[in-house]
Amino acid sequence: MDYLALTARCALGLVFLVAVIGKVRGRAAYEAFRRSVPELVPLPRGAASAVLPALVLPALVVAAECAVVVLLAVERTAAAGLALAAAVLLAFTAGIGRALRAGVRASCRCFGMTPSPLGRLHLVRNLALAALAVTGAAAVLAGAPGQPHPAGVALAVAGGALLALPAVFADDLAALLAPAPRR
Repeated sequence: MDYLALTARCALGLVFLVAVIGKVRGRAAYEAFRRSVPELVPLPRGAASAVLPALVLPALVVAAECAVVVLLAVERTAAAGLALAAAVLLAFTAGIGRALRAGVRASCRCFGMTPSPLGRLHLVRNLALAALAVTGAAAVLAGAPGQPHPAGVALAVAGGALLALPAVFADDLAALLAPAPRR
């Protein structure tokens, strides 16, 4: 067993699990997420054809995030889960980058919690997580055979949880570390 792959699986699995729970924890949370999607993915306004994507795209995002969690939880599908995680994160990064370039002041509903405005922090976070997914996938595919040591597994799981925390709470950490406004 490759402990790097297990660390990546745990970190990304937790990040995506928190994202799913944050979006579907209630009707209001999902509705807020659903309304934020058109800000990131431009849909034609007023067209009847825009209604379906506006309703379907948020559901597809949640479904993809759920698929990542399930695929990462099973060792046999871990490489597919890591590849899907990287693809989803890169798609999110592209949407955020497009919104920032267009000057759109969209809210981040990544985890369904705080409606902080999108910024470079979100690009960096997503690119770092995508790099972790690619690294984890490479480790899975390189495959170190053998029986895992319980201490190594415990450290990998704990390391994954520690890596997930700053990703999930990036907005809160940025607000905490931001300089106080001058009076």
